[in-house]
Amino acid sequence: MLLSSASRALAAAKPRSPEPFAAAAAAAAVLLRRQLAAVMAAAPASSASAAGNREAFRVAVTNTLERRLFYVPSFKIYGGVAGLYDYGPPGCAVKANVLAFWRQFYYLWCDDVMLVRNNWSGILPCVDVSVDPHFVLEEGMLEVDCPCVTPEVVLKASGHVDKFTDLMVKDEKTGTCYRADHLLKDFCKDKLEKDNTLSPEKTAEFNHVLAVLDDLSAEQLGAKIKEYGIVAPDTKNPLSDPYPFNLMFQTSIGPSGLSPGYMRPETAQGIFVNFKDLYYYNGNKLPFAAAQIGQAFRNEARFSIYHISPRQGLLRVREFTLAEIEHFVDPEDKSHPKFRDVSDLEFLMFPREQQLTGKSAMKLNIGQAVSEGTVNNETLGYFIGRVYLFLTQLGIDKDRLRFRQHLPNEMAHYAADCWDAEIECSFGWIECVGIADRSAYDLRAHSDKSGVALEAHEKFAEPREVEKLVITPSKKELGLAFKGNQRMVLEALEAMSETEALNMKSALESKGEVEFKVCTLGKDVTIKKSMVSINMEKKKEHQRKFTPSVIEPSFGIGRIIYCLFEHCFYQRPGKAEDEQLNVFGFPPLVAPIKCTVFPLVKIEKFEVVAKKISKALTAAGISHIIDMTGNTIGKRYARTDEIGVPLAITVDNTTSVTVRDRDSKDQIRVEVDEVASVVKEVTDGQSTWADIMWRYPAHTASAAEEEEAPET
Repeated sequence: MLLSSASRALAAAKPRSPEPFAAAAAAAAVLLRRQLAAVMAAAPASSASAAGNREAFRVAVTNTLERRLFYVPSFKIYGGVAGLYDYGPPGCAVKANVLAFWRQFYYLWCDDVMLVRNNWSGILPCVDVSVDPHFVLEEGMLEVDCPCVTPEVVLKASGHVDKFTDLMVKDEKTGTCYRADHLLKDFCKDKLEKDNTLSPEKTAEFNHVLAVLDDLSAEQLGAKIKEYGIVAPDTKNPLSDPYPFNLMFQTSIGPSGLSPGYMRPETAQGIFVNFKDLYYYNGNKLPFAAAQIGQAFRNEARFSIYHISPRQGLLRVREFTLAEIEHFVDPEDKSHPKFRDVSDLEFLMFPREQQLTGKSAMKLNIGQAVSEGTVNNETLGYFIGRVYLFLTQLGIDKDRLRFRQHLPNEMAHYAADCWDAEIECSFGWIECVGIADRSAYDLRAHSDKSGVALEAHEKFAEPREVEKLVITPSKKELGLAFKGNQRMVLEALEAMSETEALNMKSALESKGEVEFKVCTLGKDVTIKKSMVSINMEKKKEHQRKFTPSVIEPSFGIGRIIYCLFEHCFYQRPGKAEDEQLNVFGFPPLVAPIKCTVFPLVKIEKFEVVAKKISKALTAAGISHIIDMTGNTIGKRYARTDEIGVPLAITVDNTTSVTVRDRDSKDQIRVEVDEVASVVKEVTDGQSTWADIMWRYPAHTASAAEEEEAPET
């Protein structure tokens, strides 16, 4: 019923000229989208009926996805492993199309991203949008492909070894582990939503706990769990005190076991450690960006090990695909030359002030948000705008997409500003893309640990006179005093900050000696005035050396795809009474298969035409399937609608065929020799279905062509 009413609105609006018709089609499409959104109509979180509707919708989506093999639990015949999933043929095609569009989308817009892979022909699988590789190379774009196995020293420098942890609690009898903060959050939410006897004081207390959850220490989490009597959700057994659990999968590199490593938890570190070579490859120029698509691994502790939990599907997995961009920029100039291209965009934003005062997300102009300081800088604002365009062009509903700014307690100490692109689905608001200004933290951390300077430089047109601190250790005096430890003391002196050096200079002038901590020795040593000279000197500089800042958009591809599945899914009535047919309304851009070819009846002359059309579609690079089974045409339509095929070609004549649009179910008649080019126009985005309908005569479907539930 949803689609038929919108289709009627479209047909009724059809005027005599193409321009008004296009406008009418757009209006009807808006009506259609609003009607489809009724499937997930918003309701208060405390409403049991709303929760039931969301659950029923989710079950319909996931059942269809698994039945049509978009994805299934991994190792299912052995009982499965929670958090691991296999993509089937249509799922692989959707994922490939999303990634291909990601590459095309960012490469065509980012003049400063470079491509260094030489196998271009394999970069755009299953996508029917042509990209000129010469354009990409001319723009100078950088893509790297780094190993998944990472040496411990790299992740030690990045902080992952020490800090990439969740606080866990354990069922004291069964040993099952749970996220401590999730148990506390679920308890508080459950009380707020279902306990009508809560006093105003308790309500305020539970809301406060939810607000400060990320700030609670292990001791505070444990105290709250005990205070509220929270037990293991599956067994009701008592829980242990919270303890840190590192989310990385540990391994060893080589048979000796002496070289520890980890499966990477993100792809970014591979880009950071290659900065020096990438900077040189780019002609020693900033800004530039490097990109990487690859697998990442996190030993999520939200599941029992051998237990398939369908509750969160692709949203909570242990192995997943990330697409990340690291945009390196001068920290003194974070403007972006293309910011004006996105500055007029307006979309839902959720600044921290709105969150802290209990207000809702609101529509903001990204240009205004940057100029007023809500968003820290132009480059960050540019990528926020680009993420919005990318997601909405994929098929994400713009009214269920918002950009939420990190609260102070979520921000890393080094970050200048962070925003998450959150998409609303049946699970609530899900973080799918992070856009962060990470300042210079990562490059500095790897410089310090490796001893290799990961720096950029700016050459001056004319030399500049600057006053600089000069630290000159006396190798002779240090050698006499520290013998074999001379080098470590010398390096520590040379690595002093300006403040440390000036304090030492003052102490040496007043006392003649000072105690100085040498970290590599693990102790303090006595430095005398004769061992080091510290002075401010005027020098002429021809260039400025600095550590670049990094703006990082990080895309969780699996989460985006799952939200896309939900946003594109709807049901419409079938031929039988109370029959509901499932449809994935994918845009042609990401649809796993672009069209189908059906002989109306199983006779040789129609099959010959179908094969001829199939050959033309293949030559045009259009993914398609040809179905010559004896099923009714209605069943075949329904079967392909259920996997999101946008167009269906029905061979009912030897000279002309019908082309049917999935969502409106409208049909047109096209000559056999033209049909491949018509399909390519629509699937490439060169023309809309409304454009095509204006050019070709409409075809009225017979009763035999009405949809019937597909066989399963």
